[in-house]
Amino acid sequence: MLNKKMEQAINAQINAELYSSYLYLAMCAHFESVSLGGMATWMRMQAQEELFHAIKMYDFVHERGGKVTLSAIAKPPGQWKTPLAVFTAVLEHEQKVTGLINDLVNLALDERDHATNIFLQWFVTEQVEEEASASTIVDKLKLIGTDANGLFVLDNELGQRVFTPPPAA
Repeated sequence: MLNKKMEQAINAQINAELYSSYLYLAMCAHFESVSLGGMATWMRMQAQEELFHAIKMYDFVHERGGKVTLSAIAKPPGQWKTPLAVFTAVLEHEQKVTGLINDLVNLALDERDHATNIFLQWFVTEQVEEEASASTIVDKLKLIGTDANGLFVLDNELGQRVFTPPPAA
């Protein structure tokens, strides 16, 4: 059984994951508006991944006998000056989410909720991957600088991303 404190915290995280999905859709729309279709595809796949995270948490709350309570999703920004600015925002956002996940793990440990702690370890690992991916793209964009050819190549590379939901654990 999920205690109320943990239930409320996971509900807040569900909202944060839905916001993440919404943010990445806004970034997708931005990239589409500036004809960077590969980067738009990468963001669309990222939005799907974040929605998957929210649903994974949603299902967990129900499996543990809790109640999901959805709240309003904040409006994300819609414009950025450069691709580097967008992906820097992605990295910063993922670092924030990592902090939120770590706070959930700490709460699960404080509450001696071992099932939730085990469940959250998947997200801890996922956040390592999320930060590494964003950091790599930021590094590449810094190397590219204002080189249009480099941007074209990276845009094509990022456009190859496909979302594949992880298998059920």
